Amino acid sequence: MSEHERVILSEAKNLVPDFTRVTGREPHFERTRRLLASHPEARELVGNAPITALAVFGVVGAQLVVAWLLRDSPWWGILLGAYLVGAFADHALWTLIHECTHNLVFEKSAENSWLQIMANLPIVIPGAIAFRRYHILHHNHQGDVELDADLPSALEARLVGNNTGRKAIWLAFYFLAQMMRVPVLRRIKFLDGWYVVNVVVQVALIGAVVYGWGWSAMTYLLLSSIFAIGLHPVGARWIQEHYLTVPGGQETFSYYGPLNVLAFNVGYHNEHHDLMRVPWMRLPSIRRMAPELYDPLHYHTSWTRLLFQFLFDPTLGLHSRVVRSPAPSGDEQRVATELQGLIAK
Repeated sequence: MSEHERVILSEAKNLVPDFTRVTGREPHFERTRRLLASHPEARELVGNAPITALAVFGVVGAQLVVAWLLRDSPWWGILLGAYLVGAFADHALWTLIHECTHNLVFEKSAENSWLQIMANLPIVIPGAIAFRRYHILHHNHQGDVELDADLPSALEARLVGNNTGRKAIWLAFYFLAQMMRVPVLRRIKFLDGWYVVNVVVQVALIGAVVYGWGWSAMTYLLLSSIFAIGLHPVGARWIQEHYLTVPGGQETFSYYGPLNVLAFNVGYHNEHHDLMRVPWMRLPSIRRMAPELYDPLHYHTSWTRLLFQFLFDPTLGLHSRVVRSPAPSGDEQRVATELQGLIAK
């Protein structure tokens, strides 16, 4: 390779966007301290909400009823039903799985695990227990490439780049992108008895639906699952939470739009990261309680607008994330334990 070719290659590499790399702890620990210091009454919001179980049974039942109703529909009816109805239902179920992951429904972990396996039923893909395994690590190790499964890999970001078409394909098949991250996170134990149960239950559900209602009903359920975390307004929620859509160094963003009604307030993401033990129906109270902490933060009001911004803005891509060096051994756990002590006071 000539010197001229080496210079061109070097310059081309420099043009490839990189993650925003930082050092130091993620921002939520400090804001939690400030919140509890200035508003000790926030501790009263912490606790379980067993009534959420009724929402799980209601949404699961409704989604299965729609699948049954569409069992003899033409392909276009199934497609429209999945995009206009099913995606919202499955997105809501992911939020309820998220509640179970934080043990915000029942006090015992096993009871929450069984409930999120139930919530997983219409989603077809057995992801509830895997989500439980990885999500808490996302909170404690936000931006850590070795432990944060919400973070795209460097290869994933480079392959997608800033191209509108590739970003659209990536988001449309986001469920596959998440599955492909699993082998990379070797420090996390993936398989266990709970995951096996999750898979067995889903296989049984698939068999029962196909045998009893036919492939049209199963196609509706599968498309609903893909749209719920894909190329759909509710799919933009995965962009909203941690992608750097505005300058300024803010790492986490909330959404205060009308779809929170259908999504069990999952848009209150800064509030959730700051107080993980607050159930969905009490999250808006955190913002009302401490406007001095949350009003200055940038937030989104439209997932649809954010979806188009992400797709067509050439400055946004999978690299638009904060990556930080891993914390010293035991440091994050020490701070998490300290915060739990502050909440309990």
